[in-house]
Amino acid sequence: MSKLKAALEPLGIEPTLEVRELGQALFDVNPSESNRVWIAGQPMEAWLGAETGSSRCCSVCGESECRTMKVGDSEFEAVPEYLFLKAALLAASGLLTPD
Repeated sequence: MSKLKAALEPLGIEPTLEVRELGQALFDVNPSESNRVWIAGQPMEAWLGAETGSSRCCSVCGESECRTMKVGDSEFEAVPEYLFLKAALLAASGLLTPD
């Protein structure tokens, strides 16, 4: 968030972070929602032109499949910081208007 705030401050845009915990019951129904990120009302993958997938997980998800994100030729279980920043900056660009 600090990098995003620093990038957007000169533009007069202040980002906010809202974290929602997915309870076990909802996870059991749809584990692919466990690490979905929304930016400006859209899933992060929409901003990046990415695809979602799944892979066998570590102990955190038990027997369930983890949500993955595929960007180009790279697939991620844990989304790297630069992709969060890229998606947020793309979303913020839609807030800019000509003076």
